[in-house]
Amino acid sequence: MISGNLSKMISQLSGPVEYSLPVGTERLGMNQFLGKELALNFSGTINCIACGRKTSKSFSQGYCFPCMQSLAQCDSCIIKPELCHYAQGTCREPEWGLTHCMRPHYVYLANSSGVKVGITRETQLPTRWIDQGAKQALPIFKVATRYQSGVLEVILKQHVADKTDWRALLKGDPEPADLMNKRDELFDVCKAGIREARERFGEEAIQSLESAELVNIDYPVLEYPTKITSLNLDKTPSIRGTLLGIKGQYLIFDIGVINMRKYTGYNVEVTE
Repeated sequence: MISGNLSKMISQLSGPVEYSLPVGTERLGMNQFLGKELALNFSGTINCIACGRKTSKSFSQGYCFPCMQSLAQCDSCIIKPELCHYAQGTCREPEWGLTHCMRPHYVYLANSSGVKVGITRETQLPTRWIDQGAKQALPIFKVATRYQSGVLEVILKQHVADKTDWRALLKGDPEPADLMNKRDELFDVCKAGIREARERFGEEAIQSLESAELVNIDYPVLEYPTKITSLNLDKTPSIRGTLLGIKGQYLIFDIGVINMRKYTGYNVEVTE
């Protein structure tokens, strides 16, 4: 059908989520293939999504090694925002940090493989929730910077998980959770830490969102696997199977599951 370098799947919140897969310059609508056979054929070529150079191995989901070491979006503070060092003047790319990190972020609760806390830029909702495969999501704080969201996440994750079990995620939907009640519990048990953060950054910088609405998300899944088998394009360049569902950044085939985000920059042919 089409071939080119992959980018992470693009999602649109609807009932269920609508997915498209960027392949080269085209976008392939994926929901139409549910219940049908689909093949992914990796050519062996990987290009860095930042500089375009050919690389034998992908780092940080799509970058070559030099870009992984030099770009701000590959720094350790992207994974751990509480380590942000922009204020120390040591950001790898100050202009990138200004436009991506020094802007409003949300701290949220999500129910994916269970209740977890997370953070994201205001422009990434609800995309971030969908990428994580959340069934339910609730923003609980709006803050002025990424660093502040990381500080709050550290406080909250002492009492709630901050990671998703991807295997549980792909075995079915989690039990419904009362995220509003969980938010109120966290506000109470973490009130000392939250107060200290407000004293440190200012009341206006950290806004609690007591009136935020719960978001429910449905995914296009015909059938969940009973056993999780991970598919790997590096080990198996040609994959063919019946597409049974899409959740997060995963394609669920009858032969296994594949995290498409992991193969950003890979040159792949997609055929029926």
